[in-house]
Order: sequence, then structure tokens, then C-alpha cells
Amino acid sequence: MLLSGQDDGAIERAAQALAAGELVAFPTETVYGLGARADDDRAVAAIFARKGRPADHPLIVHVLDRADAQAFSSGLGDAAGRLIDAFWPGPLTIIVPRAPGMAEAAATGQNSIGLRCPAHPVARALLAAARRLGVPGVAAPSANRFGRISPTRAQHVVDEFGESGADLLVLDGGDCEVGIESTIVDCTARVPALLRPGQIARQRIEAVLGQPLAARDADSPRASGTLEAHYAPRAKLRLMPGAMLNTALQMLGDSTLKLAVYSRTVPLPSGSRLTRRAMPDAPDQAAHELFATLRELDGQGVDLIWVEEPPADAAWDGVRDRLARAAAA
Repeated sequence: MLLSGQDDGAIERAAQALAAGELVAFPTETVYGLGARADDDRAVAAIFARKGRPADHPLIVHVLDRADAQAFSSGLGDAAGRLIDAFWPGPLTIIVPRAPGMAEAAATGQNSIGLRCPAHPVARALLAAARRLGVPGVAAPSANRFGRISPTRAQHVVDEFGESGADLLVLDGGDCEVGIESTIVDCTARVPALLRPGQIARQRIEAVLGQPLAARDADSPRASGTLEAHYAPRAKLRLMPGAMLNTALQMLGDSTLKLAVYSRTVPLPSGSRLTRRAMPDAPDQAAHELFATLRELDGQGVDLIWVEEPPADAAWDGVRDRLARAAAA
């Protein structure tokens, strides 16, 4: 059921549903989340069931502020504290030691927990209303079937779950501003590590921490959205350099291949009847529209989506990461 996020009554209704252990889809500045109260393992289990999510793939808990974050952690530590001060509310998730007995299902049994404080006004209103009803935080992965394209509009959520989602409350907060999931930093190790890139770039985080971020390794906690294959359309997505894409398109000729192209610098050959969408030159704008564009192209029933590789500079890390995982599916 689609509800307006601008309606205080709808916010209260959604908060009551969360307090009762039900699922609610809601907007954040990154993507729409599928939420359940994080302190109710049965409610959290419903997220895994609805998404078809592997039982060992942890969820991020959304909190209203630092005080709520402290309730889920056995100790935030200096690095996490600096990142909270610099980037919350915002699209940054920190991995910290988990408080015993808290959000075990969301953490999938790990001794660490991912915490984020969203900036979207509808998300914040929902978290505040839910807190007044005794909900300390909301576990919420993206509101889509596991491994598929994340939703950045309320209608994407409705389309994703179809008839099986007829009982799901969906708060409509408009298009997500960022468009890709949060940056994830592991703060449980001696040197914080970047587990997933996002809009908040590595350099900004390192400037706040006063040291370089480590790379993810075998000892890093499992974290949301870090599997090799993820964020995938139904069509097969192929990621290739611009020169290779241009050559491949020239070789197609008058082929009737059910193909769509998403490129930044490579145009379609003259006379081509293929579908092309232009990738923006600005990385933030490309991130904002990435998932919506892939959903649009997928909805046209194509078999293949050829995507031009983004530029190699760090500002494009988040977009490049999502496309690489979509291509690996």
C-alpha cells in the first residue's frame, strides 16, 4: 500500500506497523529500504524471507542519532565517533562492535553491527515516530528482491514485489537524492577499512580519520552489498571500455539483437535503431539515476545492456562498484 511520506498520519501508521513487528518500505537519501524493528529477531527474519536474502548476509540498522547508535554498540570508539561527527546524518554506514543481545538477527550472528543515520526527512520522521513507540532502530536493506536492482522511487518498490507485496506499507518520499547505497567503513579493526564505496569518497573519510583506509580482507566483517554479484537487472549487463563498446556497436550493423546501451561518450552508429541512454558526465548525477535507468532499460524487455565503463578516478568508485557487481551476476 502506497502512502504519502508528507502525511503525518501515514508516518504514524508506518511507525505503528514497525512497532508491531511488521515490515515497512521507506525512502532514504540513498535507496528505498525494507525495514523492520531491529530489536525483534522475528520481524527481521521477515525481511530475509520477503527478499529471498541469504541468512548470512547482514543488515544495516538505521538510527536517529548517536545515542541510538550507542544502544546497539558495545563501544563506538574514536574512529567511528569522528565519522559520526563528520558525516551523520548522511550516506555513511559504520561497522562497530555489537552490544551483547542486540540485533543478533540483523547482524546474522556476527559480533559487529552496521549502523547508519539517514538524512532523508521522511526516514527521520519515521525513525522519530517509531522511537516514541519503543523502537530503538530499524534494520533495512534495499527494498527489492535479493541481488536485483535497488529501488530509488516508491513505485520501484511496488513494481518489485507486485502482488506478493500487496500487504506492504510503502512510504513515498520521492526520488532518492543519492541513488546508490551508503559508503561502508569497518571501524572494528585497528585501522578502519573501506568495505563498500559510495557517495562519500575515500579521500574525505581519510581526511577526517587522519590516516589512510585499509582495504577489505579476509578478516573483515561480512557487510551488506559486498557480494561479487549484486544490483543486477534481468538482462545480462556487460561493462566495457569506451573503445571496445564503440567497436562492438560498429560490428553489429543491422542486427536485430535485443540490446540497450548506456554510455557516456559513445554514441550509437548512424541509423541504429537500438535504445541508448546517455550517462551523465558528473559522477553524483550518474549515481542518482543509475538504478532508475537500469530498471527502465530492463523494463523494455532487452536481453543485453551494454554499459560504458565510468572514468577511473575516485569520484566514480561508487558507480563503478555497482556496475561491476551487476555485470558479475
